[in-house]
Amino acid sequence: MAFKIDSDACVGCGTCASVCPVGAPKEDGNGKYEIDAGTCVECGACAANCPVSAISQD
Repeated sequence: MAFKIDSDACVGCGTCASVCPVGAPKEDGNGKYEIDAGTCVECGACAANCPVSAISQD
């Protein structure tokens, strides 16, 4: 199951990108982040560290 970021809840802090071991969260050009499903290894580090709980598993 893939992880996804709720763009409405994302505050663009970059925590998800800083803790991801494979660099799956990418800045989307609008100051928010999205997860590259092809890169994500589904470790859950992003979701566990998101300060606003904007990341969930599909």
